[in-house]
Order: sequence, then structure tokens, then C-alpha cells
Amino acid sequence: MSTENKKKWVRERYGAIASGASSGCCSKNAPCECDPVAQVAGEIGYAAEDLSAVPDGANLGLGCGNPIAIAGIREGEVVLDLGSGAGFDVFLAADRVGKTGKVIGVDMTPEMIEAANRNAEEGGYENVEFRQGDIEALPVEAESVDLVISNCVLNLVPDKPKAFSEIFRVLKPGGRIAVADIVLDGPLPEALLDDDAAYCSCISGAISRAEYLEGLRQAWLMDVRVQSEMDAAELLGGDCCGEGAAKSPGVVTSIKVTARKPGRLEI
Repeated sequence: MSTENKKKWVRERYGAIASGASSGCCSKNAPCECDPVAQVAGEIGYAAEDLSAVPDGANLGLGCGNPIAIAGIREGEVVLDLGSGAGFDVFLAADRVGKTGKVIGVDMTPEMIEAANRNAEEGGYENVEFRQGDIEALPVEAESVDLVISNCVLNLVPDKPKAFSEIFRVLKPGGRIAVADIVLDGPLPEALLDDDAAYCSCISGAISRAEYLEGLRQAWLMDVRVQSEMDAAELLGGDCCGEGAAKSPGVVTSIKVTARKPGRLEI
């Protein structure tokens, strides 16, 4: 499976979701004929007030955790959201950084950038910005960001070591990360490895837990810690997302991870 094919699949699937032609992943506990967004958000750690605090259409039900809950966002910070989609986590972070802070969302899908900008205008946000680009080559200056967040996106990136390296590059010394993502705790069925639906549904693009955490360390990030985890079979498994996770209980895991870039005196 080529890198370009992987990116093509992701752009097409998430472009369709952004334009309303398709829906995001359904919860195992919320069948696809219902509206699963609030159900999924609750299962992965968002409160009802989070959903009501953002413009309608910002939350597309695509996450596998709540990185905001472990981020410790402070007023005045610059926050970068990788794979920002329609802006859900960007807007939640924007409320926390306040008028003196800024939140930048980066997404590779033009339709997502358009949707996020519409939502920002609707919500009257003046401290957010959305940029189209790849995570392996972020359109962000070096050492310009206090915090990097991401929600169920890095598993979709073909070159994960490059993505981790880019995170290190854009963080200020002492800056930190708070991400929710999918990792593997065992082998996937062979049939899923080259399946486009399984890839776009955050399953077959995932790497092992050990490789993921070591990848962050190899990118010179420190204090890499798994803050919480849950079996992703509890999240994925509805007909909208394929049945890969549901058929692999205990293998596909959602984790929330924090780490930080060393300060200048620690390098």
C-alpha cells in the first residue's frame, strides 16, 4: 500500500464527512441509524458542556479520546491541533487560552478546513487559525508552540517518525503534547492490513503501543506517559467503520499520552 494511496483514502473519506456525504465512526453502543456524535463524545471523555460550548457541526464524532482533559491548557498559550477536522478541539482550547492566546488547527483535507473556518466565523472566534497541510511537514514555525494536541489522527499518518520529529520541531523548549490515539496491543487479522476502510477508520494504520511510545522518545520527547486507555472495540465496531476493532478485542486500544520537549538547560 503506497503512501499516496493512504493519503488519498484519508482525504476522500474525511472530505466526504466534512461535506456531509458520509458520517463519522459510530460507537459500538450507538448504531449507525441513530446520531452517534453525543454518545461517542461521552464515551471518550467529553462533558455535555463541551458539546454545547462549540458551534453546531464542529464535533463530527471522529475522536477516540479527549486530549483537552489531560492538556492542562493555560491562558495565553499557543496551541496546535494536528488533524483539526471541523474544529471541535480547537474551539475548546480557544476558550481556555483566552484572548491573549492562540490555537492553530492543521488538517490535510480542504473540505475540513472550509468547515472549520465556517464554524469559527459562526462562533465568533478571533483567536483561532486553520491551515491546510501535512503533519509530516507542518506549516508552522519552529519553536512557536506551547502545546500540541491531537485526537485519533497520528495513526493515519504514513510516516510516523517524521510526524513525531515535526512535533518536536514546532514545540518551544519545555513545550508539551497531549494526544489521544489508537495503538495495537497485538497483531491485526491479515485481511485488514491493506483494507482502505480499516485504514481510514483508524485501525490498520495504527502501530504497536511500544513502537508508538518509543517513537516519541526517539524524537527526543521526554516524560512519555500513558495517562489512560480503553479497548477501542468499545468505540469502533459499528457498520459505518467496518468491524475490524470489534473482531479484535484487546488488540486495538485507545490511549491518551502526554510528553514534553526538554527545556534548553535539559538538552
